Amino acid sequence: MTVEAFAPAKINLTLHVTGQRADGYHLLDSLVVFADIGDRITVAVSDQRSLQVTGPMAAGVPVDAGNLMMKAAALMDPARGAALSLEKNLPPASGIGGGSSDAAATLRALSELWGLPMPGTQDVLPLGADVPVCMSPGTQRMRGIGERLDGLPPLPDCAIVLINPGVSVATPAIFRAMGKRDNPAMPAELPTWDTVGNLAVWLKTQRNDLQLPAIQLEPVIGEVLKALSGTAPLYHAMSGSGATCYGLYPTEAEAQAAADHLRVVHPAWWVRAGRLLA
Repeated sequence: MTVEAFAPAKINLTLHVTGQRADGYHLLDSLVVFADIGDRITVAVSDQRSLQVTGPMAAGVPVDAGNLMMKAAALMDPARGAALSLEKNLPPASGIGGGSSDAAATLRALSELWGLPMPGTQDVLPLGADVPVCMSPGTQRMRGIGERLDGLPPLPDCAIVLINPGVSVATPAIFRAMGKRDNPAMPAELPTWDTVGNLAVWLKTQRNDLQLPAIQLEPVIGEVLKALSGTAPLYHAMSGSGATCYGLYPTEAEAQAAADHLRVVHPAWWVRAGRLLA
């Protein structure tokens, strides 16, 4: 028996850094969504725990016990084996939660394969701050260090383009480069958006507090944002700690046209068009 699961890209439409705890963890306030662009997970019954990685972004992905998928399997049941397979389509260390989404999808698949309940938020937090929000891919407000999650109504139908210029940004380095860590949070009550245009107008009043320090460390991120702006998105910004950036478009045709243009102008960049998940 095998079970398959989709591990969608996680996009931080906003990312407000609101403080830092005594233990060093940063406090965040973020509007998180997911796209129909992502990795694919397969799990099967086996006596041993193993991981096989294929796909265009497979190079360099570890397959030992240090991989988050292997850690997720051990968390679900440390005594049971499973053959894990990963089709890696998302670039690693790119600010779109690839590894965390893979771990969460592994937990969903193993829950079905083994007939076990899903672990809770506090149980999976040791796997990484982004794993809890990836457990139920949908529009959410993420606060604290990633453990405070509030489900939100689905966003209006929206097309998206994701771009990564092929650089990996170390999240700790981005946080170290920040000058101010106690920034304002999002409004206590978030509005509801009936169109993607209204969403884009609101997003322009918000921030990703990691974007500027990320550009300072990797100036190519600024080039990506400039290239995106040339395709006339409704809104564009960096996701998470980078280096992936996103643009929002009213229609799939416009997003696809933008992606096609960007691939021609920047053939070395990873560029994908898709839709936000409901």
